[in-house]
Amino acid sequence: MNRTTLLLAALVLTGTSAATIPDASAQGRIRGHAVAHTGDGGRTAVTGAAARGERGAYTRGRRVTSDGQGNVNGRSGAYAAGANGGTAQRQGSFYRNADGSAGRQGSAAINGPNGGSATTSGSIARDAEGNVNGSRSTSATGKNGNSYSGSTSVQNGVVTHTGTCTNAAGETIACRGN
Repeated sequence: MNRTTLLLAALVLTGTSAATIPDASAQGRIRGHAVAHTGDGGRTAVTGAAARGERGAYTRGRRVTSDGQGNVNGRSGAYAAGANGGTAQRQGSFYRNADGSAGRQGSAAINGPNGGSATTSGSIARDAEGNVNGSRSTSATGKNGNSYSGSTSVQNGVVTHTGTCTNAAGETIACRGN
């Protein structure tokens, strides 16, 4: 990556972070994108954006890199805050290799303005022979204290799911939809 492109990519990411610094008078948005080509036929692309206004603020960014041999990987993330106090964030990454293997992982979290929250994370991968394995776990708590915790997995084509709901006292209760 040449210095100019590296500097531009750094400015895009720094500008994205700086745009989310709380300031009552700061309203607007910023976006940026940079691509660098490497000597081996690969490239790196960086994108960032942020905005702030009377309804809240957000920031997001993404980076994707290829090596010219058929291998690609990337990362992304985002964060948002509402004027009402709610927040949400996510992050993820992926890869794809020249041999056909690929995978992805990601997570997200949200906190509601009235006390509810939820988180989820998971990953899935395919090897060069086409075998797919992965899992995801999720938990959520309502403003009244009731909660859900569950997980789903796939191993060699078999999908398994478990889930439990509890009340604010920690007692198991029936989950909706079951």
